[in-house]
Amino acid sequence: MRDILVIGIVVLGALIALRRPWVGVMLWIWISIMNPHRYTYGFAYDAPVAAIAAASTLVGLLLTRDREHPFKGAAPVLLFLLMVWMTFSWLMGLGPEGDYPQWDKVMKIDLMVLVGLMLLRTKLHIFMLVWVCTMSLALLGAKGGLFTIANAGNYRVWGPPLSFIADNNHFALALVMTIPLLRFLQLQLANGWARATMTLLMLLLAAAALGSHSRGGLLALVGMSLVLWWRGRSRVLGGMVIFFAALALFAFMPEHWTERMATMESYADDRSALGRFSAWWVSWRVAFDYPFGVGFNLARPELFARYSPYPEIGTYVAHSIYFQILGHHGFFGLFLFMAIWVITWWNASRLMQEAASLPQAKWCADLAAMCQVALVGYLVGGAFLSLAYFDLPYYIMSMVVLARMWVRHRRWEQEPTKLNRWQVALGLGSSNGARAPDRPPPVSVLGAGSPR
Repeated sequence: MRDILVIGIVVLGALIALRRPWVGVMLWIWISIMNPHRYTYGFAYDAPVAAIAAASTLVGLLLTRDREHPFKGAAPVLLFLLMVWMTFSWLMGLGPEGDYPQWDKVMKIDLMVLVGLMLLRTKLHIFMLVWVCTMSLALLGAKGGLFTIANAGNYRVWGPPLSFIADNNHFALALVMTIPLLRFLQLQLANGWARATMTLLMLLLAAAALGSHSRGGLLALVGMSLVLWWRGRSRVLGGMVIFFAALALFAFMPEHWTERMATMESYADDRSALGRFSAWWVSWRVAFDYPFGVGFNLARPELFARYSPYPEIGTYVAHSIYFQILGHHGFFGLFLFMAIWVITWWNASRLMQEAASLPQAKWCADLAAMCQVALVGYLVGGAFLSLAYFDLPYYIMSMVVLARMWVRHRRWEQEPTKLNRWQVALGLGSSNGARAPDRPPPVSVLGAGSPR
């Protein structure tokens, strides 16, 4: 039954994408981030669902006139330059043939990000981008949170099989980035039950992140929570909610979880931590001898035997988005990678300023603030996890870029003012097209909105 359901959604979405290719972008994101076919047990498990979504979207892109160029600011340009540089790095690396599958996967992900920037433009498009990205992970996180509660945190939570976030550490970071996006959606919803559901989802995602037993995920959760509290409209109330929610979640976790988290203080005796230091040192030294990097595979025994201070530990992945990019693509690759997030943060700050005085664009200020909070989680947790090529951060960059274009071009003047009931339910505004009146923010596990 699951197989039929997944394939049915994919086929229907692909057919619609031929006429409305932006729907194909949503289909691709759902498949790429959630990997629903990996939760089936039959023919859908290995079906080329992502290829179907991508092909139908690209055909629709060629057929439609409703498209723009993707280079809407510096961040997409930097992403394109990074794609070019990664291709050079792959071709000039130590094993182009063996690294081809990873290069192919990364290029497809980044290409579809640019395709999304070509096809998405309206408020509905931006909201659907947020909804699909958020709920693709929130549903999995809710399942993981319930699993953690049911088993008193004694077993680890894992991500979708055979995906970028299959590893428990990577899945935890993805969930941490999702919590601020849930908060954005909560701020836009008028229905009390819907807002309460978002609060419940945020709690469950936090429980699932802790249930992953990931130390990097815990650091990301703490960093994200602090920024979310600082951005709150009521720091006293928000701080109390965060404190008691954290106290309850931490107290719920078993003793062996606490012992594992405590090993962050005794990293010198932790073999896993030494493996990280070994991989970081190898990445640093390799970058000097290989200006283009070594390609998409740094975990080569000969490199660790030559550069590692702990060669007896063995080969390890980078366990850091920064050292991952540095080792794979050299200093220039790291510069491009970091520039994307610096520019995205700056764009979000400018967007909050530009939208603050526009009643029609208050939601853009909320979105920019929560995208910054999500990036804090990514950049803090990513310091200890290898997740440089994961889709979600690049779609967060897209959200900021698209929302800023929406404000700069005053696109609310070009869009229908009358919304149907589904658009209202999704938080696009009241039935007359205006944003719902300002209201006291609903209480959430990490209550915050855009800054005052």
